[in-house]
Amino acid sequence: MDKAQQDALKKAAGIEAAKLVTDGMIAGLGTGSTVRFLVDELGRRVKEEGLQFTGVTTSRRTQEQAESYGIKIVDIDDVDHIDVTIDGADEVDKNFNGIKGGGAALLWEKIVATNSNQIVWIVDESKVVDTIGKFPLPVEVIPFGAGHVIKKFEAKGYKPVLRLDAEGKPVRTDENNYVVDLHLERIDHPQDLAEDLITTVGVVEHGLFLNMVDKVIVGDPNGPRVMTNGNK
Repeated sequence: MDKAQQDALKKAAGIEAAKLVTDGMIAGLGTGSTVRFLVDELGRRVKEEGLQFTGVTTSRRTQEQAESYGIKIVDIDDVDHIDVTIDGADEVDKNFNGIKGGGAALLWEKIVATNSNQIVWIVDESKVVDTIGKFPLPVEVIPFGAGHVIKKFEAKGYKPVLRLDAEGKPVRTDENNYVVDLHLERIDHPQDLAEDLITTVGVVEHGLFLNMVDKVIVGDPNGPRVMTNGNK
């Protein structure tokens, strides 16, 4: 699949998901390439249909995009609930376990998600897999002592790589932390791994989102299709 085809599928999923946002809602807006199409469509609806809703974003770059369309964005602590959060995912399997954080926004994404009444992911078909783990698992760590955390991960065979930007400097999250990507290839016991990661001192959050999502809207060549999590 070339980039143009992939973008077309992402756009279709984003447009479909935008239908879930209605007047008066508080909507969580995720981060990433697919979410950009979602926000574009919501911006169109605000302008052309008079849609009025309040957004809570999972990154500063999504906030900037949304505000450029006149969408009202508030801090998560200024709302008592979020009706629905729509976000992307880097991988999702048939058990609705996913990996997120390719855009280095995993901490804010998880905070917004866990305070949402409904969670919807939008992905192109290439993101739907049998077993998660081929996509490197992002782990957000504080800079102080990050080298020691990486050594611990190396000793466990997690194949950690500190994420660097184009200038060779560590990527910084919106909370000014580092991201360490674990090149695991496959994750057969995601719950055990999640527990091990979150109890490692220095780790702020990890990109395993396990059985959290309610629906996944998949951009498919035959039109968007919906995967519904029957365990939620």
